[in-house]
Amino acid sequence: MKRTVAIANQKGGVGKTTTAVNLAAALAAAEKRVLLVDLDPQANATSGLGVNRDELAATTYELLLGEVATADVLVAASVPGLWLAPAHQRLVGAQLELVEYSDRESRLKFKLEELKGEFDFIFIDSPPSLGLLTLNALVAAESVLVPLQCEYYALEGVGLLMETLALVRERLNPTLELDGVVLTMYDGRTSLSRQVADEIRKYFGDAVFKTVIPRNVRLAEAPSFGLPVLMYDAASSGAQAYLALAREVLHDGR
Repeated sequence: MKRTVAIANQKGGVGKTTTAVNLAAALAAAEKRVLLVDLDPQANATSGLGVNRDELAATTYELLLGEVATADVLVAASVPGLWLAPAHQRLVGAQLELVEYSDRESRLKFKLEELKGEFDFIFIDSPPSLGLLTLNALVAAESVLVPLQCEYYALEGVGLLMETLALVRERLNPTLELDGVVLTMYDGRTSLSRQVADEIRKYFGDAVFKTVIPRNVRLAEAPSFGLPVLMYDAASSGAQAYLALAREVLHDGR
């Protein structure tokens, strides 16, 4: 099963990059070949895997502008089997520069085709917006995974995201599917988390993954050490949750 998945939500602070890094690492630990493409100008997935963006000769910025081959951007992560296409703040400029290209929404798709099925999974960490970078992720992907935090404003903007997915299917990528929704930042001690989780399940039905990602100190600490939580504290509830999510992804074939 080879699959390209965009991890997207235009709302920030929902655990999008945390999910991208840790799900990718968990699947690599399951002996899958995994590529994580950092398409967010904040480059948090890049720093979260211990890569110094300022020391890189080539990033996803140069990749989108066609200045380098895809293979020349890839960096081996600390988890065996996991590779990273790192980002840099220069990506902010790419959103303006890409406007001049007739294939501006498809630049990433064409560049990833250079890899010719080399990876079992390719995850694309998109920025918290619905601009050209996110469109590139949605056009390049076969499916979309949506992290939603278990907080009051969880469903705010979801309708807009669903409308965007529908437009992308209609105009740019007709086979794009909803891979699933991941509940993040869950605190079982609060009735609010339980209520929001119930509302999300009512809204999305079977599209919601059974695995729920809890609020976890180790999960929050790991990026500051440049490690996925699996390598920072494998016994933590955060690491175990992402291992469970990886098993669910593999079992369901999503």
